Amino acid sequence: MGRGLFACFGKGHSSSSPASREKRTSAVASTADVSAEEQRKSGPVLVELFSSQGCATSPVAELLCSRLGRGDFNGSDVPPVVVLAYHVDYWDYMGWKDPYGSSQWTVRQKNYIEALRLDTMFTPQVVVQGSVHCVGNDENDLLTCIKQAPRYAGPTFQATFERSASSDSLQVSLTGALRTKVDGNGVNVMVALYESGLVTDCPSGENKGRVLSNDYVVRRLEKLCTVKDITAKKTISGTVTFPLWESFNATKCGMVVFIQSSSHQIFSSQKFQLPEN
Repeated sequence: MGRGLFACFGKGHSSSSPASREKRTSAVASTADVSAEEQRKSGPVLVELFSSQGCATSPVAELLCSRLGRGDFNGSDVPPVVVLAYHVDYWDYMGWKDPYGSSQWTVRQKNYIEALRLDTMFTPQVVVQGSVHCVGNDENDLLTCIKQAPRYAGPTFQATFERSASSDSLQVSLTGALRTKVDGNGVNVMVALYESGLVTDCPSGENKGRVLSNDYVVRRLEKLCTVKDITAKKTISGTVTFPLWESFNATKCGMVVFIQSSSHQIFSSQKFQLPEN
């Protein structure tokens, strides 16, 4: 990928538009059948940040999303949120290699860029419910996207966790209902393992000399299953296994289950804290 395909945006720039938001939001209803009553009982909004330690404007977005995840903006008009931060790798050549950057997250962002019919990949970018986006360090625009995002009843999964004897992997078994009816187009049930409380001294690159703090950083992402033509109350089960990294600390980690269509819209999400043991 050439440099011309990327941008690092500062506060005030936004590539979203009312027309594009309306188009993406209307597409969500094609796969999930949700009543007005279920909307009133709806679950959290999934906020996905695409960021990089090599981008000078990403730290502001990281702080904003950390505050979101902590509930600093919770109120009568701001719904609960679930935050996931994906560190892309296309700024690594700028003098600092992001230790959490991955080409897997770059591909995920590229898929959103194509689904949202955008021309440029940039950081920091936030995608809300897979259907609208904004520049991640624009607080007003971000809160507006969250308030206007479609919401659905959250799934009711129960999770059990089992660490391998060698402690190099974590097996997660999930059982529960999606609480949204799924049509023949189908959805993927995805499971993300994230880490918070990360602190990095940055000796080079655009953030040279800064101490960077990162929360909700996605370390692993696995697909639990694909389902189609099921009722909202049908129970589904599955197991995923996460390879663990050397510094893994369960007290700093959490897990998010989210439901996503092939056209990338998010229907619902559920967050779990990992047991300390």
